[in-house]
Amino acid sequence: MSAAPLTEASVLEALKKVKYPGFSRDVVSFGFVKDLAVGGGNVSFRLALTTASGETGEQLRRDCEAALRALPGVKAVTIRVEVGQQPAGIGAPQAVQAALPGTRFTVAVASGKGGVGKSTVAANLAISLRKLGYTVGLLDCDIYGPSQQMMMGIDEKPFLNEEEKIVPIERFGVRVMSIGFLMDVDTPVIWRGPMIYKAVEQFLGDVAWGKQDFLVVDLPPGTGDAQLTLTQKVALSGAVIVTTPQDVALIDARKGLAMFQKVNVPVLGLVENMSSYECPKCGHREAIFKSGGGKRTAEALGLPFLGEIPIDPRVALAGDAGMPIVAAEPDAPSARALLAVAEAVAKAVGA
Repeated sequence: MSAAPLTEASVLEALKKVKYPGFSRDVVSFGFVKDLAVGGGNVSFRLALTTASGETGEQLRRDCEAALRALPGVKAVTIRVEVGQQPAGIGAPQAVQAALPGTRFTVAVASGKGGVGKSTVAANLAISLRKLGYTVGLLDCDIYGPSQQMMMGIDEKPFLNEEEKIVPIERFGVRVMSIGFLMDVDTPVIWRGPMIYKAVEQFLGDVAWGKQDFLVVDLPPGTGDAQLTLTQKVALSGAVIVTTPQDVALIDARKGLAMFQKVNVPVLGLVENMSSYECPKCGHREAIFKSGGGKRTAEALGLPFLGEIPIDPRVALAGDAGMPIVAAEPDAPSARALLAVAEAVAKAVGA
């Protein structure tokens, strides 16, 4: 059986294994691979780096060549390394977009539309990661509709430390920061883009996060200013997209994926929330909002499917009571499903 023909797609797939030093992301997702040409067994391209040193550039060149030499059909590899070029895209590792100091992995939890349980997944994901032994922060970036203060059962105000940085409030072993701590519950946030940009910037730079393995970021639904600001200000390790089985939710999930692809943020996978209801008495499962749509969408988009979270009234009750389900009832089916999602996320980023 003859080997598959050498194509641009197979070359890019091989280059996705080459990680930028200090990041969990690869040279392709950062947008560094330019002017790729493939033909007759020959592969050539420019490796247009942003702030890399000559030493880093040479290391990446060697890693790229080794990855391509392992491909069947490759006869010659020509790579021109360009160091210190203009940024390759919003997602490039520039000085302004370095990893958050002291944080190993920054993971955004997003959704294309509201009402799919994104904030519930974010809160439970953060606590689940803590249960797995990681140190975790939870940042509520849903400026217009913050909810983590309620879900995490926090009614106190944060204070400033000696360095005049905001000290996050700890609950269930997770450090939490939300604009909901600072505003009256009935006061609407009527802000334009620049004010949102400044708020997100302060949440990242003016909060004493300390050293932590994960920062879980609860984004607002959609593809607006908060999402773009976050991708511009910090190098995200990846994003988790939350959806429900209905077709309309899946359409919006695709839009969320497209946004992260445009800003060169890797999508770690898709979570289907409210997947089905299991009767606690007889065990019968009923797909109230269809079934399997999230998994099919993930397969169609080439994304990992991180898991299904069943419909469970206890999830909503626990969130309203300020004790997310993984803390309130860790043996509940929904809690076990959320813990499995956390394990998949940790594995995806290489924690």
